[in-house]
Amino acid sequence: MRQVLDAIGARSSIRGYTAEDLTKEELELILQAGLQAPTATNRQEIHFTVVKRDAEVLKELDAEKNALRGITDAPNVFYYNAPVVIFLSAEKEFRWNSVDAGIAVENMALAAEGLGLGSLIIGCVYDALHGEKERYFGEKLAFPEGYGFEIAIAVGHKAVTKEPHTYEQDRQVTFL
Repeated sequence: MRQVLDAIGARSSIRGYTAEDLTKEELELILQAGLQAPTATNRQEIHFTVVKRDAEVLKELDAEKNALRGITDAPNVFYYNAPVVIFLSAEKEFRWNSVDAGIAVENMALAAEGLGLGSLIIGCVYDALHGEKERYFGEKLAFPEGYGFEIAIAVGHKAVTKEPHTYEQDRQVTFL
């Protein structure tokens, strides 16, 4: 139990990765963590699309995100050149897909931390993936028919470190 709590306490959003690729085993373990996440009514509606850092669709998506935000000279790409970005999509009409995707992506982030890897949970491309190019990007990312983007996660070997965030339990928690 302590290992899980240690991973939760140590995890932070990493915005810098080495050029080293993930091993097949590392990637499989991270995907397994996402696939093992509980879903409402055991629907298992979350779909995982694994994209390698040099895929053209990532460049197109970054450009669309920047265009929608009016950014003309972005120094970093949204996934900070992590070797892998995993997109989680879900059935558009299922009420609990956002919750289920959130649980799955957190499982994956904690698995990455447990493996000594870094991760960044990504939502900044939401508008680009739900805008006028939604269908185009959905096809490029092989989302199943009727599915839409929920959240993504970049994973790789850490090139930078960051302290985990702090919190104020007295302000953020109420006991009744």
